[in-house]
Amino acid sequence: MAKCPSVSYVPLPDSLYRGENHLRMALVGLPNAGKSTLFENVASNFVKAGELTGTHRQYQECKVQVGLDEVSLIDLPNIDCMHHWRAEDLAAQQYILWGDDQPPISVHEKQEPPAPFAPPNLIIQVIDATALERHLELTLQLAQLGRPMVVALNRMDEADKKGLIINAGNLSNLLGVPVVPTVAITGHGIAELFSSAITTVRQATCPLPYPPSRYLMQVLQPLSDALNDRDIHSAFRIPHLLLLLQIASNDDYFLSEIKQHFPDRFEKILKLKNTIGKNLPRSLADEIHADRHHQAALLYEKVARIGGPYARQDWRYWADEILLHPQWGLLGSLFVFALILFFVFEVSAWIDALTIAPLIDWADKWQTTSLVGVIAHAIADGFIGLLGIVLPYMLPLVALLVALEETGIMQRIAFVVDRGFHHIGLRGGIAASFLLGLGCNVPAISSAAAETKGRERIIASMLITFVPCSARSAIILALAGKYLGGLAVFMIFMGTLIVIAFLGRLLSLRNTRIQPGKVTSMPAFTLPNWRSVAGETWFRTSDIITIVMPLLIGGSVVLALLSYVGADHSINVVLTPITEWWLGLPVALGVPMLFGVLRKELSLIMIYQALGTFEISPLMSWIQIATFLIFLTFYVPCISTFAVMIKTIGKKYALLSVGLSVGVALAISGAVRFVLIGMQYLAG
Repeated sequence: MAKCPSVSYVPLPDSLYRGENHLRMALVGLPNAGKSTLFENVASNFVKAGELTGTHRQYQECKVQVGLDEVSLIDLPNIDCMHHWRAEDLAAQQYILWGDDQPPISVHEKQEPPAPFAPPNLIIQVIDATALERHLELTLQLAQLGRPMVVALNRMDEADKKGLIINAGNLSNLLGVPVVPTVAITGHGIAELFSSAITTVRQATCPLPYPPSRYLMQVLQPLSDALNDRDIHSAFRIPHLLLLLQIASNDDYFLSEIKQHFPDRFEKILKLKNTIGKNLPRSLADEIHADRHHQAALLYEKVARIGGPYARQDWRYWADEILLHPQWGLLGSLFVFALILFFVFEVSAWIDALTIAPLIDWADKWQTTSLVGVIAHAIADGFIGLLGIVLPYMLPLVALLVALEETGIMQRIAFVVDRGFHHIGLRGGIAASFLLGLGCNVPAISSAAAETKGRERIIASMLITFVPCSARSAIILALAGKYLGGLAVFMIFMGTLIVIAFLGRLLSLRNTRIQPGKVTSMPAFTLPNWRSVAGETWFRTSDIITIVMPLLIGGSVVLALLSYVGADHSINVVLTPITEWWLGLPVALGVPMLFGVLRKELSLIMIYQALGTFEISPLMSWIQIATFLIFLTFYVPCISTFAVMIKTIGKKYALLSVGLSVGVALAISGAVRFVLIGMQYLAG
């Protein structure tokens, strides 16, 4: 009896926040806390921006995917204080309280609600950890809203540098809400922040109440009794303590609303407030502010202390400083990519000289004219070509990419590159799929299909076909590395980035579908497990034996037979306008270019077959080699990529992608050829 495979079950909550049931979260904070940076790092490919009603202060709103839940994230303008509302803060504070569901006190107002969506289910206060005490005053005010809330303790890296030690767990216990350390600019802690936010909403966790001191509450009791009225509460629809403190703080908005809607009680309320103020050493508003400042200072003293200077700046710290820096991160990523190419180039050249070169010398000495001999020679050429690609070039490249994934470096590169994808309308972790395409376009397109929908999926799939997979990278390394040098290899790869960015920008002009952003975690740096690296490398290259090897050997035999019967000449003649006239290549390369759609590795084998040698430099100039490489780099990846595109985006767009890649390959390679000829002419 067959043994049933084990099945893992993942418990799901009773209900998911998706579709019409999605959550709304508002980012709130003082200036320079980092909330806009946090918003940008999780934002979708479409961000809605607008002005709060009656102001010139802008908000931003977008959908964000958090696990299986969906969140509408709103980045509100800065708020300095929740008491004694200033004119510029009024609309943002009104949105936090009421959203588009205005209270009865607003019936006389002619203007629209401050923002065209419901109030937030949860507030995310972003705090600058280096100025914790000042930000805690706003925290205590937000706690009076009685609404689920989490605190993002941001800029923790800067706090560490200043020797400021903050006990986030203790602060969380004192506030009664999650406090998550974050570094928004580098993405650290963001995944944990949104995970805590979802849990907080599900558990309806609200902050602990922080009323004024007992002395102030006793003084405010007569005013509290006067405001503790059902009609007043129904009119304002806010917690009683918040209403009391707004009136006591002499807030113009609330006093004017009391006067307009409850004129018969206004004089009594105003008289009580003024009487309380006369019996205090300073104004009532100043007493409330001083009391709140004192509470924030006490909280600060309980959770923070000044320690020694930050001394944990090991290689992990500096790696994050470079790889995750807003400006230097892209250069750091390019540097890592250049190191990958350099390492693989050096290792590949050594392995190639040690293992493949002797086999090539042996094959070159084998001369035969019989049909059986031709087939046998073709099979041998296929094996040699396969080993010449896989052993020195593909295996080192894939193994290195897997190792970088295990260390956490590739995830950081994806984080930085992901920022650039905003400009081509792609978000939601799609950068990781593009990086996966460096190994193989097939799983990369499948990964992109899982991350995206609609037109974003189509655009991502089309662009991934221009990512140089390990097969194309192997050909680039094998030919450009051998005949053109390391700089040419680097320039070809950089050219693919430019083409992807340009095409992405063009394709995104029609991308009107809104896809949610995605919150991703930033793993810690770890040393790679070499057994795991070996296993994953084998998994990603194992189809070479089952798929690639038969195609390579079969293609080599087919090409040899075509040459044996003279049929290859007819095909090459038909393709002459492309190969010789436009690209300036030997006519004999028409068949290898055509058969390259089976597998890119096959093109290199067929070049050797068509030219009759493994040493092509005497038969092709450096300009011809460069032109041919650029054509293969942008040409249709392979038939397996086409097959997976039919499955993920449909036959229509798969064929459109093929046409796009052929057109781009012909246009760029032809243009580069004429530029190189012109440069050679001017130099000569």
